[in-house]
Amino acid sequence: MCRWAAYIGDPIYLEDIVTAPGQSLISQSLRATESKTETNGDGFGLAWYGEREEPGCYHDVLPAWADGNLRSLAHQVRSKLFLAHVRAATGTSTSRTNCHPFSAGKWSFMHNGQAGGYAQFRRRVDMSINERCYAHRNGTTDSEAIFLMALGAGLEEDPKGALERATGLMEAMSRDTGVTPHMRMTVAMSDGARLFCARYASDEFAPTLYHRRMESGRVVVSEPLDRALSDWVAIPPGSFATITEGEVKLEEFRPAA
Repeated sequence: MCRWAAYIGDPIYLEDIVTAPGQSLISQSLRATESKTETNGDGFGLAWYGEREEPGCYHDVLPAWADGNLRSLAHQVRSKLFLAHVRAATGTSTSRTNCHPFSAGKWSFMHNGQAGGYAQFRRRVDMSINERCYAHRNGTTDSEAIFLMALGAGLEEDPKGALERATGLMEAMSRDTGVTPHMRMTVAMSDGARLFCARYASDEFAPTLYHRRMESGRVVVSEPLDRALSDWVAIPPGSFATITEGEVKLEEFRPAA
């Protein structure tokens, strides 16, 4: 299982989330405390929004703690909205094309979780991706597939509904294989103006997800960036959050194929 963090608000340096806190994302790549896998060393990635509509992206297959370029970039780049991810692979190869966040046009997307039996129905998944969106299929992960399925299902007009439809279809394919857990996931995605997050599982073991108001904006994380646990608010399982600088709007998340 992976670890990720997303931020929206006044511009801050990426290091304020990625490297500086006591339990920063880089620290979690070495010693995650709320994940099935303590080490998340199968690559990392960043997607950040600046002056252009499309996000800038940086990925590598090195463990996040071993990449000096990541620390240098995080020290220099400021952004009003960014996504950061450290990966623990669950059955697909360690490659740059499989590192999150994924992007297509102005959209960025990252995921933590798994779909049971994915290797058995991966071809069906690829065939379900809209032909227009399939041009963005660079890797082999279920995560990228859910993103592109949602993109083809109306992500631009209806982010929550599109993600529900994509997740529901993926879960239905998993149920056909009989492999459990059928779906466990947290998701963060953005169009450069808003941040959307979801927490869901087909069983009672949804991956953890928290948010907290900062002086400059709001951060959403797989697990807290420090030990002040009372300051972090858990996003309930089965929830979809629309997040702006000043508001977190929670709705029920109900996947449907």
